[in-house]
Amino acid sequence: MEATQERIGFSMRKNKTGHIKVKSNDPSQVYLRIILGVLVILTVLGFATFDYKGIDILVALGETLGNIKTMFMEASLTHFTLLEAVHQMGITVSLAFLTTLIGGVIALVLGLFAAKNLSIPLVSNVIKGFVAFIRAVPTVLWVLIFAVSAGLGSEAAIIGMTFHTVGYLIKAYSEAFEEIDEGVIEALKASGANWWQIVFQAVIPSSATYLVAWTFMRFEINFTNGVAMGAAAGAGGIGFELFMASNFYFNVREVGFITIGILICAILLETFSTRVKNKYLR
Repeated sequence: MEATQERIGFSMRKNKTGHIKVKSNDPSQVYLRIILGVLVILTVLGFATFDYKGIDILVALGETLGNIKTMFMEASLTHFTLLEAVHQMGITVSLAFLTTLIGGVIALVLGLFAAKNLSIPLVSNVIKGFVAFIRAVPTVLWVLIFAVSAGLGSEAAIIGMTFHTVGYLIKAYSEAFEEIDEGVIEALKASGANWWQIVFQAVIPSSATYLVAWTFMRFEINFTNGVAMGAAAGAGGIGFELFMASNFYFNVREVGFITIGILICAILLETFSTRVKNKYLR
C-alpha cells in the first residue's frame, strides 16, 4: 500500500480524530511552499521598512475611503454634458470595434497558416514565434512605437491596438483550429477536397463557437485598452476625459461618473456577447 502511494505521488495518514489526511510527496510542492513563504516574509519586511515620508497610513486610508465615497456616491459632470459623455464613450467603443474587426480578419487568415494541422511546420513555427514577440510587448508600447511615425492620436492607437490584437487572436484561432478532429480532415482529403474546401467545410464551421468567443473577449480587452489609449496616446474618447478629470481638473466626482459609465458599458458589452453566443452558437 505504501509503495503504491509513493509511486502515485501522495501519502495518506489518519490523524487523531480518525480522519484521513492526504499529503503530496511531490518535491515541487515543497519548493512551492518555500517560495511562497519567502515571498510572504519579503512582503512583510517591505511594508515594515518602507519609507512612508511622514504619511500617517490610517489618516491616508480614511481620506482614500472618503474620496471613493465622494467619487461614487456624489458622481456628477462639470466640464461636459451627458450627451458629450455618451459621444466620447461611443468613440472608445468604435475604436475597440475597429481594431478588433481589422485584427480579427488578419488573424483569421494567418491563424490558418499557424495551425499545425493545416500548415507546414516551418510556416507554423515562424508565425507563432513572431506573434509571441508581439504579445510580449504591451499594447501601450506598440501604440507609442507607431506614434513615432504616425504621431500621437487615433491613428497610432488604431495601428498599435490592431497589431497587438493580431498577435493575440492568431494564437487563440490557431489553437482552436488545432483542436479539430484529425479524422474529419483526413476524410475530406481522401474524398479529394482541396485546402480551401477543408477550411470552409470543416475547420471554420467546427471552430466557429471558439472563434466568436475569443473575438468578443478581445473586443472587451480592446475597449479597456481604448480607455487607456485615450489618455496615454491622445486617442480621444472617454479615456481622454478621464485623464483630464483626474490629472488636470482633479474632479473626483467627474472621475466617479466616468468610471461608472465605463463599468456600465463593459457590462453591456459582456451581456451582448453572451446573448449572441447563446442564441446563435449553441
